[in-house]
Order: sequence, then C-alpha cells, then structure tokens
Amino acid sequence: MAFWNVPERFNFARDVVERLSGPAMTFLGREGEPRELTFAEVGARTAQWTNRLAGAGVAPGDRVLVLVGKTPEWHPVMLALMRLGAVSIPCSEMLRHKDLAFRVEHSGARLVVADRPAEAELAGLDADLVFTDAAGLDTEPQSAPCADTAATDTAFILYTSGTTKDPKGAVHTHGYCFAKRMQAERWLDARPGDLVWCTAGTGWAKSIWNVLLGPWSAGASIVLHEGGFDPEERFRLLADLGVTVLCQAPTEYRLMAKQDAIDRFDLSRVRHMVSAGEPLNPEVIKTFRDTFGLTIHDGYGQTENTLLVGNMPGAEIRPGSMGLPSPGHEIAVIDEDGDVVPTGEEGDIALAGRPPTLFREYYRAPDETAAVFRGEWYVTGDRATRDADGYLWFTGRADDVILSAAYRIGPFEVESALLEHAGVAESAVIGKADPDRGQIVKAFVVLRPGATGSDELVRELQDHCKRVTAPYKYPREIEFVDELPKTRSGKIRRVELRRREEERTAHGSVPSS
Repeated sequence: MAFWNVPERFNFARDVVERLSGPAMTFLGREGEPRELTFAEVGARTAQWTNRLAGAGVAPGDRVLVLVGKTPEWHPVMLALMRLGAVSIPCSEMLRHKDLAFRVEHSGARLVVADRPAEAELAGLDADLVFTDAAGLDTEPQSAPCADTAATDTAFILYTSGTTKDPKGAVHTHGYCFAKRMQAERWLDARPGDLVWCTAGTGWAKSIWNVLLGPWSAGASIVLHEGGFDPEERFRLLADLGVTVLCQAPTEYRLMAKQDAIDRFDLSRVRHMVSAGEPLNPEVIKTFRDTFGLTIHDGYGQTENTLLVGNMPGAEIRPGSMGLPSPGHEIAVIDEDGDVVPTGEEGDIALAGRPPTLFREYYRAPDETAAVFRGEWYVTGDRATRDADGYLWFTGRADDVILSAAYRIGPFEVESALLEHAGVAESAVIGKADPDRGQIVKAFVVLRPGATGSDELVRELQDHCKRVTAPYKYPREIEFVDELPKTRSGKIRRVELRRREEERTAHGSVPSS
C-alpha cells in the first residue's frame, strides 16, 4: 500500500479541483463554437449546485442518481455531491425507465438530478427530481463548504453493464478518487497544458476515470463534446481543437482506421493515444502507427477497478498484447484453485490484495461480492495467457471461450483476423453448438459500404482466418448482419448472439449467409 500513499482524509472537489487554475474544459455543443471554461468557473458552478442540493435535503451518505448528458453541468453536479459527502450514481442518458427504476430501487436513491429531456423516463420513480434547468440556480451563492470525507467513505456506486442479468453496483471510495492519478500519469500520460479528450459518455465508469478524475488529477484540461460519433468529424475536431491526448473506444478507432485516404487528416498536435473498454485489434494499431506515427496504447480495466494492465508510454509495445500490469497492481493468470498457471497457459486474469483502485463490494449483494474472490485474488472474469516477459494476451471472457473438438479458441483472435480484411467493418465470434465437435466457431460480420455478402466472400474470409490464426480456428459459419448487439457502453453482447443461435436451433431456422 506504500505505493499509493492515500491520505486518510480526501475529497477530490476540495483537494484537487479547488486548487487548480486556468482552463478546465473546452465544451463543444451539438451546434456552435467551442466554449472554454476555467477551473474558477467550474468551482463557482459547483458551489451553486452544492447549495441547491443541500437545500433539497441531500446529506452525507445519501445516494443520488445523476442523469446528465455531456454538457458542462455534469461536472459541477458530480463535484457538488462530493462536497456534500453524498454518493453519486452516474447514469447514461440512454438508459430507459426500467433501467432507471431498478437503480433507484436497488440503491435507495432519494434524489435524481437530470436533464429536462429525461423527464418522461423518470415519471413515476420513487425519488425526488431536480432538473439542470431549474429556476433560480444561477442566483445560488458561488461558495459552499466541503465535507471532510475520509478516504474510506463511499463516493460512487457504478453499475455494471448487466449483459447477462441485473446490473451490479460497484462501490468505490474517495480513496479510489485519489488513486486514479496513477492511471492519469502513467498511462494516459496527461500533463499540465494538455488538452485531453476522452470520448466516453457521462454515465459510465470510463467517464469517471478519464472525463472527471484522471486529467484534472494531472492538471490537464479536457474536451467535452455533446455530439455523437462520426469518424470524419472526429478527425477534423482533433485538429481544430488542438487535442494532445486522445482516449477512445476500440470501435471508434476501428471505424476511423477504415476511412478512405486516412492520411489526408491532420493529427500533428496529438501526442498520445489510448484505448480502453475492450481489446484493440493489432491491425488498427498498425494503421495509426504507419499513417500518423502514433501508437495507440491499449489498456484493460473494469467498472470494479481501474487500469489493471496496459501498454505504458516508453515501454515496448507487442501488437495484440494487453501489455504489462500497471503500477501498484500484482496481476497473475490463475487456475480454478487460485494457483498461478505456467507461462503460456490460459487462465483467469486476477488481481492480488485490496489496492484502493479496487471496488469495496457490490452494493447490497454479498453473495455476488464473495463470488469474484478466490482466496487472495479478485478474479476479473476475463481469460488470458502470460508470456515469459510478463505481457498478458487476452483470449476472451470466461464464458466466451469456445471449446471445439478439444481445442480452446478465444473469440478475440478470430475477430481480429476478420477485421484485417478490407471488406469487414466489425465482427463478433461465438461458439455454436455442434453434435460432432461440441461447438463450432461462428462469426457475425458487418461489412463496409460497397462490400456485398456472398458465398465467395465467406470462403475468402474463412481462408484468410486459416492463414492468419490457425486452421482449426477459422469460422465454419459466417453470417452477414447490418449491426452487432452492444451494451450501452459499446461492448459487443456475445451473450445475445449466443441466445439468438440457441433460439434458432430450437425452432429449426437457418440464417442465410
């Protein structure tokens, strides 16, 4: 624990944001020119929100849902809840009534802070509502006291994506807020004077990491863009805004890499690129490196923790590898008994001990909390191998591994091979039940504009996978689809694809390639 040096008392709003000066944020709305906000302006707005929420009865320990989009109100609301010692539950504006009702009931939230367009989805919830366009907010005092929170006090409940069952609420402390500076300094490589753009929405763990805590811990300024993702516009905005550090989802990098004549774009002011959310395919890293001389540094973390494994600046990058354990974390690949497996053998990615970056518990779920620990290890649920130099190589989620004719096949390697083909925009791979092999590899493929699905293309993709991976790993079935099912944070829902296949098999239907 000496590495972390977490103070006994810590409040990010007071001990970090309040001490900063200069530019804090460049906000770009859906229309109009960029607007710059200083830390003084963010602090004044935070105080106004602190006073308004205190007037609404919010007290230390109260749970409050925050349903605010990518606008300059989100940060002051989140900081105000820290100042009050309350527990914030950030939610994506894409969540619907059922999702919100579950979070309110499960967390026991007494209040929801939301943008006005969310009013219809919030109707009937058992919680008070405060809207960001509330009358009189601008007249609140621009100064407010700050709770002297302990590092062990709860700061957030971050709900998991819930791909297979109800979401779980990962409880994080104020000590977690302090510890996030490791990720900002060692992987994001943010520095004073940088302009950092993390493109995540405001309702996800990644936004807590890199839109709120990370860059400001390092004294950097951030970009907040209200608009959606368009590959060509993203390239243009990076140049126009003067972004120096970029953090994007792998899907965004993949679609940008597929743009025609990619070298026509100007990324001369970008110094550093990172990617998180799911593994980034080696061919995408190669495209950006060959075109712009920029290496995308892949990173691995979860809602329950932080950056556990990553490709750090200055370290050797091994394309396709997750990288090395991040500072302050002992990471191993273990078996079902909690023993470290030999080099090159597949197992579960696990974290030793209880660093401050690790969640304290799943809220109101002791059985689920106990289930993710194996002796001294927190088990992530992801699988990997580790080479002789300590680099980890992702193979898939524990429930995604395909067992075909006694071979263990990770979907990620096959998906990466498919993405190398010029006609493929996105891919997802699952195991499909087979009476002879147990399972076969099946791929769902989204084609690029201009490409047409055909039996000939199926054979071409299969031959390509045989060459790039191994003959036994190629997809014996390929289905062309218009889109892939994803969580609201952009991760592919292989579980839904497996469920579709099971339903088709039960009803005797066969999809066309």
